[in-house]
Amino acid sequence: MISEPELDGAWESARPPEAAQDDAVPARRPGRPWWWVAVAVVVTSALWAGGLYAFGDRMRPAGPEVRYAVPDNLCEQFEAPALGRAMGGFADSSPNRTGRHPAMDWASCSYDGGGPGGSGGFSAVVLVELHKKSDPAPEFALGSYDERIFGADVSWEEMPGLGEQALVRRSEAGDGLQLRVRDGGAVFIVELMFFGTPDAETDTRAAPSARPDQDTLTAAAVEDVRALMAALRKG
Repeated sequence: MISEPELDGAWESARPPEAAQDDAVPARRPGRPWWWVAVAVVVTSALWAGGLYAFGDRMRPAGPEVRYAVPDNLCEQFEAPALGRAMGGFADSSPNRTGRHPAMDWASCSYDGGGPGGSGGFSAVVLVELHKKSDPAPEFALGSYDERIFGADVSWEEMPGLGEQALVRRSEAGDGLQLRVRDGGAVFIVELMFFGTPDAETDTRAAPSARPDQDTLTAAAVEDVRALMAALRKG
């Protein structure tokens, strides 16, 4: 019968001498790659910072696309030939008004016609706004400023095929019309107004007694605004 010491001895004698010597010296662990850790930390920090910067850019509201330029003299760019024919011809134009601001450029022009003293008078006013900092789309559907000031309850109709969004407001009494168009950061507004009663007996220049119907005025306003947008478009 083999005793335990014999077993131990047999096991030791069966092992190679090299193995026994290796047991006598503690094994050295591989060195830790500290420089790889440092590089990984730097790279991770850079990526994280870059991600935050990109995320911040995405969170920051972008300005609207600037597709148009506002001229110094809008009356030269907007003679409103279609509206002039529909309304009986314009007699005078008001001095051009412009404004320049880092947030918005704008220009306006108006044409008047009809008899003297308000007999059968009418006017056409155009306003161009170029929003450069904020997108006008969220406020565009709210209507015009006079609605908010006077609390007018009017309905706007969509006009497809004109800019990104176009709305028209027709007067049931036939005394006016307003067309508003939004395209990128630009807003175009044309407002037509009739007032008084034409008196053809006292003034041969007075407009015809029958005012143009709303469809005729709308078609003329759309034609003139489309031409104005083409004239002011950049590139």
